Amino acid sequence: MPRVQLALRVPDLNASVAFYSKLFGTAPDKLRDGYANFAIADPPLKLVLIEGTVDEATRMDHLGVEVETTEAVHAATARLGKAGLATDVEDDTTCCYAVQDKVWVHGPGQERWEVYVVKADADSLAKQQGSTCCTAPADTAVTVKEPSVAGGCC
Repeated sequence: MPRVQLALRVPDLNASVAFYSKLFGTAPDKLRDGYANFAIADPPLKLVLIEGTVDEATRMDHLGVEVETTEAVHAATARLGKAGLATDVEDDTTCCYAVQDKVWVHGPGQERWEVYVVKADADSLAKQQGSTCCTAPADTAVTVKEPSVAGGCC
């Protein structure tokens, strides 16, 4: 079943994990250095927490729709293109401790949306070189504690 994803950049990952665990009554499904994600059943939500800097308030990083198959990503790509939206396709990209196929689009306020499927687990938060995965918008300065993820990640 597809579910909406909300990715937040947070100043204190441990405090945020504790808060969201209480709010949604569940522990994170994946907890790694600088990163956590929750696969919440009720309401159906994929909540991603990305550790930012301590001097920055929590903010939205990007939005997404997690789907179950690569075919669903391809169908979304075709549908979005037919609707006249510019798409950026990434197949077999490594980002956020996962190997994913995805398509990106931007809303009218430059909010970033991805439709993606997680194909496998990965050992790195860092995005694959050349990927648009979780690249910070040009008008924001993002400093992430892990040097290998300059520009952020989903």
